[in-house]
Amino acid sequence: MKINVGEQLSTTVYLVPEGTKLEMISDEAAQYALNHLKFKGNLNEKFIYLGPNTDNIVVVGLGHLDHLTKDHYVQAAYTAAKVLNEQKVESTSVQIKPYGTVDEKNTLQGITEGFLQADYSFDTYKKEKTKYSLTSVSLLTDLKNAQEAIEEVRLLLEAVNVTRDLVNTPANDLYPETLANKVTDLFKDTDVQVEIFDKQALEELGAKALLAVSQGSSKEPRMLVLKYLPLGDEEPVISLVGKGVTYDSGGYAIKSAKGMSTMKTDMAGAGAMIGALHAIVSNNIQQNVVCVIGATENLISGEAFKNGDIIHTLKGTTIEVINTDAEGRLVLADVLYYAATKLNSKYIIDAATLTGAVIAALGQNITGTMTNNQSFLDKVTAASKTAGEDMWQLPITPEFREKIKGNHADLINSSINFVGAGTIFAAAFLEHFVEDVPWVHLDIAGTSYASSNGNKYLPKGASGIPVKTLYEFVKNVK
Repeated sequence: MKINVGEQLSTTVYLVPEGTKLEMISDEAAQYALNHLKFKGNLNEKFIYLGPNTDNIVVVGLGHLDHLTKDHYVQAAYTAAKVLNEQKVESTSVQIKPYGTVDEKNTLQGITEGFLQADYSFDTYKKEKTKYSLTSVSLLTDLKNAQEAIEEVRLLLEAVNVTRDLVNTPANDLYPETLANKVTDLFKDTDVQVEIFDKQALEELGAKALLAVSQGSSKEPRMLVLKYLPLGDEEPVISLVGKGVTYDSGGYAIKSAKGMSTMKTDMAGAGAMIGALHAIVSNNIQQNVVCVIGATENLISGEAFKNGDIIHTLKGTTIEVINTDAEGRLVLADVLYYAATKLNSKYIIDAATLTGAVIAALGQNITGTMTNNQSFLDKVTAASKTAGEDMWQLPITPEFREKIKGNHADLINSSINFVGAGTIFAAAFLEHFVEDVPWVHLDIAGTSYASSNGNKYLPKGASGIPVKTLYEFVKNVK
C-alpha cells in the first residue's frame, strides 16, 4: 500500500469523535445518517456512503473526545481500511484533523499506521495469496515534513511485519541455524555487526544452560549478537535480549498435543527484538543498541536434559531442573548474563513467552512487566502507552528471591512447594543473572500470538508486540 501526502480523491475517509456534526462533512450523507442510522461517533462506529450518486465517504468514530489517544486514530483508520477493502475501493483520500490532545503529527502517524496494519497477511504457505483492493491512500494535510512522518511509520510497520513473519514461520523451516541465516540476510548492507555463536563457540564461552536445553535436538543452538553502534564502541548500549526457543515440546515435562500446536511461537521474544532493531536501524535512530538472542529447540531424545538434572550456567550458578518445560529462563540465564557482563549495557530489556501464568493474571492483551529499577520501567511503560501496547507491572518481592534458591543447587528453575505467581517466580529467577544492571522483563506469553482474531487492529497469529514499545523507548530515552 502506498501512503502519501496528496490530493482530494473521489472517495474520502473522515475520522470523527463523538458528537461531531455530520453536516460539516456532507449534507446529504449526514441527513441520512442522523435520521436513519443515528451515527454518534463511538469508537469504530461506521457510516458508509459509497457508490454511484453518493458522496463516496466513509466516516468512522474515534470515541469520546476526553479520552482520545493516537491509538484511537490507529483503530479507526484500520476500521476504515477494512471497509474500503470490503467495498473493493482502490484508492482514497483521508482528511487529517486532530482532535483533543492529539496533535497533527500523531494524528497523521496514527492514521498511517492504521491503514498499514490492515495491509498485513501471512500467506507464504498458501497457494492463493491474499489480495487487497486498497493500494493507494492520499493524506490531506498541511503538516510540515508530513512525508517524513509517514515514512517513519512505514519503516516501523515493516519491522513489525518482520517479527510477525518470523513468529508465524513453522519450526520445520525456522530453527536456530535458519534463524541466524535470516538475521544475517536481514541486516546485510546495514551498520549492524552480526556475530553468530555456534555450538562450539557456546561451549568455549561456557553457556552451559543454553546448551543443556538444546541437548535433545539434532538442530544445534545459536547465540546471535547484533551490534548497532552509531555513537561509537565506547558509549554504553541498550541491550535487547530475546528468548529464541524455535520449538518447545516441553522436553520430558512434555506438553499436550494442544499445548504444542503453537510452540513454533516460543521464539516470539527473539522475533520482537530482531524486529525492534530493524526499526531502529531503518529509521537511523542514534542510540547504541545490541540485540542478544539465545536460539534453541527444546525436544526429547536420549540426549535430552531431564527433570532433576543439575546444570551449570555462564555465570557459574548451578540450577536444579525441576521442570524441563521451564526452559526459557535457562536460555535467558546465559544470554542475560552475557548482556550484563560482556557488553557495556546501560539498560537491559528482555522479552520472552515465558509463563502461562501471565495469561491467567492479565489475559491475552496485556504484557506483564517486572523490573529491578522502577524509574527505568516507568520509561518503558510510557513508551508502551504511546505505542498502544498495553502493559501492567507485577512485583518481585524478597519472598520470591528466596523461593528460587535450591536445596541441591544454587537455584531451582520452577516452584516446588507453592502454587501460583509463576510469572513472578520466573522474573525473580531472571533477575539473578542481570548483575544489578537496570533491567525490565516483558512476559509476552499472552500478547505475542493470537490463535483467533487479534486484539484491536492486530492480525490472527503473530502480533508483533512489543516492537513498537521498544522502538519508542529507544528513540526517546536520554
